[in-house]
Amino acid sequence: MQDWGITVLFRGRNLLRLLGGLGVTLELSLISIALSILLGMLVGAAMTLRHPLPRFLCRLYLETIRIMPQLVLLFLCYFGLAKAFGLQISGEMASVIVFTFWGAGEMGDLVRGALTSIPVHQSESAAALGLTRAQAFRYVLAPQILRRLTPQAINLATRMVKTTSLVMLIGVIEVLKVGQQIIDASRYDMPQAAIWIYGVVFFLYFIICWPLSMLARRLERRWA
Repeated sequence: MQDWGITVLFRGRNLLRLLGGLGVTLELSLISIALSILLGMLVGAAMTLRHPLPRFLCRLYLETIRIMPQLVLLFLCYFGLAKAFGLQISGEMASVIVFTFWGAGEMGDLVRGALTSIPVHQSESAAALGLTRAQAFRYVLAPQILRRLTPQAINLATRMVKTTSLVMLIGVIEVLKVGQQIIDASRYDMPQAAIWIYGVVFFLYFIICWPLSMLARRLERRWA
């Protein structure tokens, strides 16, 4: 057991440290996802407006986040803004800003797709039945929008959880950074520790993301 390096997991507080790092990962992910959903609703609605200016601005915003890697956005926010404007931004705050900026754009596009996928005759039929616009949206349009949007939103949330591993590069002590610290501390007396530490990190991400992915697939099949 000692030669294989598995005992590094139970040395001191290593396992608890990994779980603590996972808590940081989940905290950053949940805050970013919640803000992305709220802002994404507004962006998606703006994308469907008839006025060309908000649609152009939203399209420019969406293309920017799709072209720019998330790592570059993290460096730009954490290092660039801090030096250019003298701002004191923590790694956690920069992470939430960047992932919300990215997630809101992606969510906005999903919302736009869900809104535009509803046939026009649905609203016309609701109006013919005497429903107000608010009633038509609540009872006719909203359930269909949610069915189209929810599986894709869950998949986006899964991507955001996985992408938070990049924040270790700006000094945030999340689960992958904790694992790297444990490996560095054990490199001489337990060189095989890396496979066990990274294996546990893989398992932790798996038990979070896999159920979400299965839920999205199940909802897609059920609501198809």
